[in-house]
Amino acid sequence: MKASVLVAMSGGVDSSVAAALLKEKGYQVMGATMKIWDEGREVPFPSPRICCSLSAVEDAMAVCEQIKVPYRLLEYQEYFKSEIVEDFCREYRQGRTPNPCVLCNSRLKFHHFLKEAESLKCDFIATGHYARVETDRQTGKFLLKRGMDPVKDQSYFLYGVNQEVLSRLLLPVGEFNKDQIRHLAKTYGLSVAGKKESQEICFIPDNDHVSFLMRRFPGDWEKGDILDMSGKVVGTHPGYMHYTIGQRRGLGVAHPVPLYVVEIRPAENVIVVGRRQDLLKQVVLVSGINWISGHSPGASDRVSAKIRYRHGDAEVRLDPADESGHAFRVTFNEPQEAITPGQSMVFYSGEIVLGGGIIERAE
Repeated sequence: MKASVLVAMSGGVDSSVAAALLKEKGYQVMGATMKIWDEGREVPFPSPRICCSLSAVEDAMAVCEQIKVPYRLLEYQEYFKSEIVEDFCREYRQGRTPNPCVLCNSRLKFHHFLKEAESLKCDFIATGHYARVETDRQTGKFLLKRGMDPVKDQSYFLYGVNQEVLSRLLLPVGEFNKDQIRHLAKTYGLSVAGKKESQEICFIPDNDHVSFLMRRFPGDWEKGDILDMSGKVVGTHPGYMHYTIGQRRGLGVAHPVPLYVVEIRPAENVIVVGRRQDLLKQVVLVSGINWISGHSPGASDRVSAKIRYRHGDAEVRLDPADESGHAFRVTFNEPQEAITPGQSMVFYSGEIVLGGGIIERAE
């Protein structure tokens, strides 16, 4: 019998082409959209480009009808609220800057969605991410690799997978660049071929995280002091959730040279600002690291790391911070700018994603 695959479909071009490619390769395809957020709950005029909006669901259904595969709508709102949104809010209240897309992939797409596939007797799951899965011929282990398109590579967001997930995961668009995917969508005659991409956080369609947090916790944000590096009060902030490390605009502080947010101290309700050189750090504590192979790199292995998605990776040295194997002190060969607690640090060996974890602090 042909292998079966449950494809996570957002209603966008990438996941739609992923489903069409797999159908063309002979898989028994079933499309599914994870409805993860009530689109009218937070904003009065939700964007039609939200991944689980009514129009997105309609687009995914239309594509499935076009390529003649069955479709399911999965109700994951409660999972998403408890596991992703509440973590997002908790991190911001602690003065950190979270990355909910990373958490959503590991907890929702590659946990609950995989269980859904198993209940439907599907052999594989698939997404429209620009990344690749290959098998190491020497060890037999599965490898997560960067997408072929360096501009669209999304391997950074997938570091939470393990060997079990990779053994069941198909990433058909990872071998292509975006222009090729657009061309394939037109070739297949897909109704979403010209659809624009969404850049917003899916549960904050107006891209205004401050308003989102203030609606949920209206009494928790108070004005506080802005300090310079010497501890002198140089201004007042309206609430520390307005800021992230490295931010320059919107400080409202008069100074002869540009100032940047260097530190956020939520317990003191204080923002610390400094010059650009004050953002440079070389040693970082990273916790909760997932090693995709199941073990950390060897001492002689050459490793690079990215401190955010749109940041180039740089060479590092890894030193265990405890005996768990999941917390490391990471030393960059060259200082990095605006290392931000709450963001993900992802480790690479060339094209291979080794794993990643959460930045706790820079030293």
